[in-house]
Amino acid sequence: MSAWTAKRFWKDVSVVEQDGSFAVQLDARAVKTPAKAPLTVPTRAMADAIAEEWRAVDKAVNPNVMPFTRSANAAIDKVAVQFDEVANLLAAYGGSDLLCYRAEGPDALVQRQCDAWDQLLDWAQDTYGVRLAVTTGIMPVAQDETMLNVLTAPLFKATPFELVAFHDLIAMSGSLVLALCVTQRRLVPQSAWDLSRIDEDWQIEKWGADDDAAQVIEIKRSAFLHAARFYEMSDTARQGRIG
Repeated sequence: MSAWTAKRFWKDVSVVEQDGSFAVQLDARAVKTPAKAPLTVPTRAMADAIAEEWRAVDKAVNPNVMPFTRSANAAIDKVAVQFDEVANLLAAYGGSDLLCYRAEGPDALVQRQCDAWDQLLDWAQDTYGVRLAVTTGIMPVAQDETMLNVLTAPLFKATPFELVAFHDLIAMSGSLVLALCVTQRRLVPQSAWDLSRIDEDWQIEKWGADDDAAQVIEIKRSAFLHAARFYEMSDTARQGRIG
């Protein structure tokens, strides 16, 4: 039963375990994705979050206010069926990582970037044995292909649910390294987001904030923080099969 575009008809929402995965039921009828696949997820924590979204439905289902359901649908309907294409798309960010592109000036901005980003490239080297090259300006810098393969390996080892989270962590920050820092708990998500915003925040400090731009930034920040939570809920090693 797919209730993704339905009006509310159910009274009870429950989570049930099915062969080590977890499903959400509406009056004992299993929720399905928009593509009619069973909406089964890897951890109870994720299932509980999805169930809460369905309990909160008032009159009609609104996907815009159901981020956990929406992300789970994407993992099942989209990423699982084209996993390699998505992983390769995200891996390309490693060759143009935000942390590797530094301002030519002013000196204060250059120093701010160095203070914030150098230690993260150090962490990547210590953790993965990979040292990314750094450049100034907008001219591309070539990264060692062997090193990139090592750095991007976690993408190809991820589950579809984890890769959905990786997508927003990388795309919203412009940095594979920052995404890895979040998933490996080197940084809390808000700190990683702030570190991705050094250039933009510098401009805001200088010229002031634009209200419309601020709304867009907040939407992206919320998506980034949600992706971090979704990744955490996707990790069966951290969550446990029952929690």
